[in-house]
Amino acid sequence: MVLHFLVRGRVQGVGFRWFVHREASELELKGWVRNTEDGDVEVVVAGDIEALAELRTSLQKGPRGSRVDKVIEHALAESEGEPLSAFKIEGAW
Repeated sequence: MVLHFLVRGRVQGVGFRWFVHREASELELKGWVRNTEDGDVEVVVAGDIEALAELRTSLQKGPRGSRVDKVIEHALAESEGEPLSAFKIEGAW
C-alpha cells in the first residue's frame, strides 16, 4: 500500500521530518518526507497496512514542540511505490 500524507500545523522548525524519519525507519517503511513551501510537511510512504496505521497515529501526534492541526491522506497507485527505497528526508525549501 502507498500513501501520501500532508501534515498541517506547527510542523516546521520542530524536528518533525527527523521524527517521521525515525518512526518510518523503525517500521521498515519505504519513502520520503519533506517540508513544503506552504509550511506543511509532505510524506510519501509504502508498506504494509499495519505499519502504515502506526505511522498515521504518529503523524497525528507529532514530536514534542509540534502542533498537528490536520493530516490529509490520499492512497496512491501501487506503481508509485516501486521507485521508493529506504525512508529518507528530502531537501528543505
